[in-house]
Amino acid sequence: MRLRQILATAACAALATGGAAFADVTVSQSNSPDLGLAEQMVSLMGAEHATVKAVPESRLAALAMGPAPKEQPKAEAGAKAEAQPAVPVLIRYEDSFLAAQPAPKGDAQWQCLQQALYFESRGESLRGQFAVAEVILNRVDSREYPNSVCGVVKQGGRNGCQFSYVCDGYSDVMRDRQAADKAGRIAAIMMNGAPRGLTAGATHFHTRAVNPNWARQFPRTAAIGAHLFYRQP
Repeated sequence: MRLRQILATAACAALATGGAAFADVTVSQSNSPDLGLAEQMVSLMGAEHATVKAVPESRLAALAMGPAPKEQPKAEAGAKAEAQPAVPVLIRYEDSFLAAQPAPKGDAQWQCLQQALYFESRGESLRGQFAVAEVILNRVDSREYPNSVCGVVKQGGRNGCQFSYVCDGYSDVMRDRQAADKAGRIAAIMMNGAPRGLTAGATHFHTRAVNPNWARQFPRTAAIGAHLFYRQP
């Protein structure tokens, strides 16, 4: 049975490459259907043998062995699997939720956000601190401001620093460990892509104790604790 399959496959291959052709099949003029069938079979077998002889032995061997299995591409030495994108965290503005998050850590950008939250809003509620984080990250996303957290919080201007703690002359050491831990956790959550649902895209905020000129020009988007939030038109 295997030989018959090989012979038939070889015949098809020879036709495809133009190396041989079947002999014409003659049809018997006899009224006996059996005789006509026998003549056709003899003619076909002769054509098959002629075709097989025309196929090189190497080709026949390849047909008998069948196609070689495809090799799966090997990973290069030292190659690492692609990192999966972080899954955004759905925020609950509760101390228990924050405490359940992994210990805060990160790169220089995370440290800049942690420090900004510590010095600008550590006396605020969780919502107030998350809201300040939203403002900083909204600025990072805006074309009007630097495209990094550190660039945003350290940006200067005609009237001094954008964030007062940067140029107030005091040391920027975070001495309250509990407040620093909380700011670090908030920074990590927000930098992992958590939703910004508190300030409606705010890019500015100020305390209720002051009234800057731009506050009369920008639409206010939220009021949380001691801070009022605005979006730059």
